[in-house]
Amino acid sequence: MDTKKVEIKNIEELLRRDKYIEPYETEIRRRRGCVDQWLKTLEQSEGGIDKFTKGYEYYGIHVNGDNSVVAREWAPGAVAVYLTGEFNNWNWEEYPYSKLEYGKWELILPANDDGSCRIAHLSELKVIIRTEKGQLVPRISPWATYTVQPTDLAYGSNYKQILWNPPQTVRYQFQYKRPTIIPKALRIYECHVGIATEKLEIGSYRNFADNVIPRIVRQGYNTIQIMAIMEHAYYASFGYQVTSFFAASSRCGTPDDLKYLVDVAHKNNLIVLLDVVHSHASKNVLDGLNEFDGTDSCFFHSGPRGVHALWDSRLFNYNAYEVLRFLLSNLRWWYDEYGFDGYRFDGVTSMLYHNHGIGTGFSGGYDEYFGMNVDTEALTYLALANKILHDINPNIITIAEDVSGMPTLCCPYDEGGIGFDYRLGMAIPDKWIQILKEKRDEDWSMGNIVHTLSNRRYKEKTVAYAESHDQALVGDKTLAFWLMDKDMYTSMSVDSPSNLVIDRGIALHKIIRLITHSLGGEAYLNFIGNEFGHPEWLDFPRIGNNQSFHYCRRQWNLVDDTKLRYKYLNEFDRAMNMTEEKYGWLNSDPAYVTWAHEGDKIISFERSGHVFVFNFHSDRSFTDYRIGVERPGSYKIVLSSDDEAFGGFNRIDTSLTHVSVPEGHAGRSQFIHAYIPARTGFVFVRLG
Repeated sequence: MDTKKVEIKNIEELLRRDKYIEPYETEIRRRRGCVDQWLKTLEQSEGGIDKFTKGYEYYGIHVNGDNSVVAREWAPGAVAVYLTGEFNNWNWEEYPYSKLEYGKWELILPANDDGSCRIAHLSELKVIIRTEKGQLVPRISPWATYTVQPTDLAYGSNYKQILWNPPQTVRYQFQYKRPTIIPKALRIYECHVGIATEKLEIGSYRNFADNVIPRIVRQGYNTIQIMAIMEHAYYASFGYQVTSFFAASSRCGTPDDLKYLVDVAHKNNLIVLLDVVHSHASKNVLDGLNEFDGTDSCFFHSGPRGVHALWDSRLFNYNAYEVLRFLLSNLRWWYDEYGFDGYRFDGVTSMLYHNHGIGTGFSGGYDEYFGMNVDTEALTYLALANKILHDINPNIITIAEDVSGMPTLCCPYDEGGIGFDYRLGMAIPDKWIQILKEKRDEDWSMGNIVHTLSNRRYKEKTVAYAESHDQALVGDKTLAFWLMDKDMYTSMSVDSPSNLVIDRGIALHKIIRLITHSLGGEAYLNFIGNEFGHPEWLDFPRIGNNQSFHYCRRQWNLVDDTKLRYKYLNEFDRAMNMTEEKYGWLNSDPAYVTWAHEGDKIISFERSGHVFVFNFHSDRSFTDYRIGVERPGSYKIVLSSDDEAFGGFNRIDTSLTHVSVPEGHAGRSQFIHAYIPARTGFVFVRLG
């Protein structure tokens, strides 16, 4: 490839912004050349990318308008393919597919003599594969849109493919359009439908829509990021061992129920993001993609390259034509069929590197990002996905879960970037957990906290979060539980005597979240329940816990009970989001940190013209403390973590006006005086 001929419209902007990337310009052009070649191939051979990314209209099982059925599969290693099910009394070889070119297979079933469809709505189906060894093996179509677990486990626990074909008159019809105006600042509520109930059971899509979305809206979030939607046979996998990529998890309801959830979210002007898993797939054979055509390849690399050593799962062959169709069509499916507005791509680090990041401590050296360890095929797929999605709708949001810090990951396609809109700030929650586990309060390093919260690539937007689902899983604990532990069982009543552990925990929980919200990125994320300090951890029903749901739910009663202190954390979370909505700081340049004093444990910074001040000291309060500001004028506190409504001690008078003094301080031209009590955080805005 002649990289000099690869055109990248605005690469000069990328080179100007990141001086360290210039030596790797040739490699960036080579990568772009790979993407351009695929785009050219798809346009020429498929009649356009639009058709290519709608593979779900071609493959799978479809009922036509005349009630005939057409079924198609890609099974290059199969000797023969059959369709069977309840409709033909499970006669496996009665209906063989015809073999087409390039490993494709097709079956056409005419309607019954009376004009009805041979395959009834909700009837069970199987695709039967004759392998190269002559064996007949049952499979679920990779394009199945509805799969369910058997109700009678005496017949096995493998998921069953069900034909979802309700009459047009009863199919769910969307009532509300997706939001046309995307928020400038995303405040994301990460959630899992199954755990979003108090009951000892799996929550439903409709329960979430009717009972949880109102909570999310009240809290001031404008985006929901939903986990575990793509069907996964193992509930305890948290949705990350996907078995059916086009099927919405039937544990929580029907496809129409999920559409209802998305519709209710859009009614409330919420952006809806799907947690999409294209980094790997479940190893399940009978109800997954693995060995679909009887070989160990098909959708995956064969041999060791096709297996993730730590996750015990299969790895996609991103350079295979039909695999690209499958994955790109999968993204298109969730957008077109269910109305999702964007995606959080899971496991991007694993995709980007041949060693999947296993045992790698990324130092930030650019040779790590542009060397032989980078998987160009996977990187090409990610760039293709972002380019195609944003061409379909520029408002589609994409977020990358990458811990390596890959340069250009969140740079625009026109600059030579991979094209994600955001990356997750994964070092931030790890830092908070490390501090709480390993450091005494007096040993907290203000400089280290500031560095972790502000260490991100310039002009590549980051989603900041203090904790997510990762920290809530069994084996770890939520921030609230790290802070207050067993005292949460006995001392969260507002009528109980003051408790130093609870007072400390509530105070730090609030300021950890506020400083993360305001300093850590260009978007903010909270995991369901953590806004009010949900205690304990998450543990899905499994053999090891006797299939218990006790730790696999959200105890909304805790925050709804006005006699419990959880309400204080919940109200502060709401006020924090509402303050950002009113005054704005996420959609602005990174903060200018004016102060990080190790002895005083004080951090202050300016962002979007506002001033943020934090005192992490355990027992020292400061009067008339100087805070550097750049713009002269009068400043007023609009949010204080010490307000009584948030479980504070009301030590800060928010009615006061703080007038700047025209003397330089902390690298700024002015300063204001403020009283800063121990373990508090507050936000100043400039008046006028």
